[in-house]
Amino acid sequence: MKQALYSQAPLSARPRKLARRAGTLALTAVAAAVLAGCAALGNSHSTQTMADPAAMATSQTLPGEQGQWPTQDWVDQFRDPQLSALVDEAVKDNPSLQAAFARVEASRAMAEATRSALYPHLEFEGSLIRQRFSEKDLFEGTPLAGSWQNQSRLQVGLSYDFDFWGKNRDALEAALSDDRAAEAESQASRLILATSIARNYARLAALYAQRDVAERAIAQRRDLTELSRQRLAAGLDTQVETTQARGTVAASQTDLQRVDEEIALARNQLAALLGKGPDRGLQIQPPVLLAQPTPTLPDDLTIGLLGRRPDLVAARWRVEAASKDISVAKKEFLPDVSLTAFAGLAALDPSNLLMGVSRTFGIGPTVRLPIFEGGRLRANLKGKYAGYDIAVANYNQALVDALRETADTMTSIRSVDRQIESQREALDLAEHAYALATTRYKAGLGTQLTVLNAESNVLQQRRLATDLQARRLDLQMGLMKALGGGYQEPAEGEESHAGHSQAGAAQHQDKTQAGARG
Repeated sequence: MKQALYSQAPLSARPRKLARRAGTLALTAVAAAVLAGCAALGNSHSTQTMADPAAMATSQTLPGEQGQWPTQDWVDQFRDPQLSALVDEAVKDNPSLQAAFARVEASRAMAEATRSALYPHLEFEGSLIRQRFSEKDLFEGTPLAGSWQNQSRLQVGLSYDFDFWGKNRDALEAALSDDRAAEAESQASRLILATSIARNYARLAALYAQRDVAERAIAQRRDLTELSRQRLAAGLDTQVETTQARGTVAASQTDLQRVDEEIALARNQLAALLGKGPDRGLQIQPPVLLAQPTPTLPDDLTIGLLGRRPDLVAARWRVEAASKDISVAKKEFLPDVSLTAFAGLAALDPSNLLMGVSRTFGIGPTVRLPIFEGGRLRANLKGKYAGYDIAVANYNQALVDALRETADTMTSIRSVDRQIESQREALDLAEHAYALATTRYKAGLGTQLTVLNAESNVLQQRRLATDLQARRLDLQMGLMKALGGGYQEPAEGEESHAGHSQAGAAQHQDKTQAGARG
């Protein structure tokens, strides 16, 4: 229900008296609406609570080791300039990341549009309308009845929502929280892209290492084939051994061709991540990645992740936005009072428009009283509480996933380190056994089958060594993502990486939950 009260008078009237009268009417309307109780809120409420990071049991799986958090230039620690250049190129040209950045700009524009509700709105209107007046309407019985007239108007209008209950301010806070969430999500997308580039690049490095093993196997088996041919010529072997040796060369060439295919596919994948065509992948040189020492975990890992994992930061801001949406929905039940004023010139004859007698102005409040809405407001509030519960559940799941991802990665790194030590010994023993078998075969004291079995064991151990080193490199890059990749939550009013304190993040979480309950 809307009620508009306007006073129109010539400019000689006293505007102060009109303003006082408008203010009195506005306050009277507000008081009446509050006493009437407006629409009833209903019994909607939240059913979810944000998880307390300090209550998450991680001390045994993720003990503090006085380690350092990643920095934003973590890619550079692998000391391959080409990798750093590829990440920079992907950030600049990847379409999915550009879409994420565009979403940030869109949310920022929405926040600015929401902010406008806090300020007065001023507009100008000018019109010239030719109209035939009805003979049976307002001008019945006058010379204007049934005549055609030109109506002209020049008018400036002013409107202002008093926002007594802070609904517009809460809507702005919700929009700003959505903006911060979108910014954090864009940084999460950037981190995912950077780690995807790094991990695919590490895979390319592993494939080149596998290719070296395959080429070494071909050379080794060709040597064995030549030895078998010489022994056949000397009458020490049969055609069977020579044929077997040639077959092993063909099998090794098949392995090499398979690895070359995987290298080509990895290059195509990297080119796609860069936002380029597949020919861009052909320009990537073989990687030269260096092994890194086993990482150590920082202290206060669980609390620290709140401000250093962009996906967690985004989830927390989504909860904050949902909390403010609840507040806005509650204040929809209260009366809304706005002030409207206008001043201008109006005349039926355009030649009289600029004359003093054509002056017109008015001022008065508009009061909206939500008395009966057919359940719309209660349904809206219930939906906002449901949205809050969804945001809280998503935040809790993001926290659990972040801890699991970090724990899985560290568990695998420690396990792979132990596997590498054991495998290194196994490779040394396999190569020694192969050397002994080859020496005995050359001396006529062993069989070719013994040499082939020893050689197969060596090749298997070499592939395993390459796979373990590649997996360790991949896990270390994955740990950079799990720990946030050097991201820090920007302080309010900043757009880069000056981070909130861990205590500040926890206080923000408490404040959000209190706001939703209120």
